[in-house]
Amino acid sequence: MKPLDLNQIYNMDCLQGMKHIPARTIDLVITDPPFAIEFRAKRSNYNRTQSRVLEGYNEIPREKYYEFSLRWMKEAHTLLKPSGSMYVFSGWNNLRDILNALDEAGFTTVNHVIWKYQFGVVTSRKFVTSHYHCLYVCKDDSKRKFFPYARFDKNSNSSAGRSLHYADKEDVWVMKREYWHGDQKTPTKLPAELIKKILMYSSEERDVVLDPFLGSGQVAIVSKMMNRRYIGFEIVKEYYEFARERLEKGVYRIKDRGGPRGLDQAIELFDLAKPT
Repeated sequence: MKPLDLNQIYNMDCLQGMKHIPARTIDLVITDPPFAIEFRAKRSNYNRTQSRVLEGYNEIPREKYYEFSLRWMKEAHTLLKPSGSMYVFSGWNNLRDILNALDEAGFTTVNHVIWKYQFGVVTSRKFVTSHYHCLYVCKDDSKRKFFPYARFDKNSNSSAGRSLHYADKEDVWVMKREYWHGDQKTPTKLPAELIKKILMYSSEERDVVLDPFLGSGQVAIVSKMMNRRYIGFEIVKEYYEFARERLEKGVYRIKDRGGPRGLDQAIELFDLAKPT
C-alpha cells in the first residue's frame, strides 16, 4: 500500500485514509470530530448569513457515535509516534463516548482542557453552554513532547507581577471564536490562536500534524504557517475544496464570491511561512 504524501489534504474518509499512513510517523493529532447532535449546518447560528455557510456537513448518528469514535481513535493511536500527542475537541453532549473511546483505544489522558469562548446559543430553560472540551491525551506519557516555555519565558511576568507562563498553562483557555463577516465559511471552526497554542506546546518545526476531520482546513493552514508538515482528510467535497483553495493560494479568509468585487480583490492574502 503506497503511503500518502505529506503536506497534502485528501477528500476521503479518514478511516480509509489513515490506513495509507505508516505506523508511528505522526507527531501530533489535532481534531474536532463531528458532533452527533443533529447539527444543522445551514442554520444561522450566531447570526451567520446562511448563504455564506458551505453545505455538506456530515453528521454521525447518535447511537453509533462511540463505535465511530473508537474506530478512528484506534487508527490515530497506531499512527502516533511514542512521543506523540493528540488533542480532541468535543461538546458536552457526547463527552462520555469520547472519554470511553480514548481509554479503550489505549490513550493516556494528560489534561482535560476547557475552551471558554465569548457566548453560546441563548437559552430559556437551562444555562447557556459557552465552552468546549479539549481532551489532551498521549500514547506514552514518559516520552511525549511538551515545551513548557514555548510561549513565555520562565521568568516572564505580567504588569501585575503574575507569572505569564503559569497563566498560559492553566487548563481553562479563554479565547474568542472567530467570526468571518462577509466571508465564506464552514459551520464550525477552531480559532487560529487556539491551534497555534497547541502547536507551540506539543510540537516542533518539521513535525507531522494530522487532522482526520479537516473541515475548513484550519489545522493544516496554521500548521503550514508555523512550519509544521501536515496531512488531513475531509469527506465532504465542498469543505475539502474550500480548504484546498486556502492552502494552494495562501489565503486565510475567502470573501463571499456573490459580492460585487472580483475574486482577486476579494481574497485576503497572508504569508503562510510566518506565524501570526
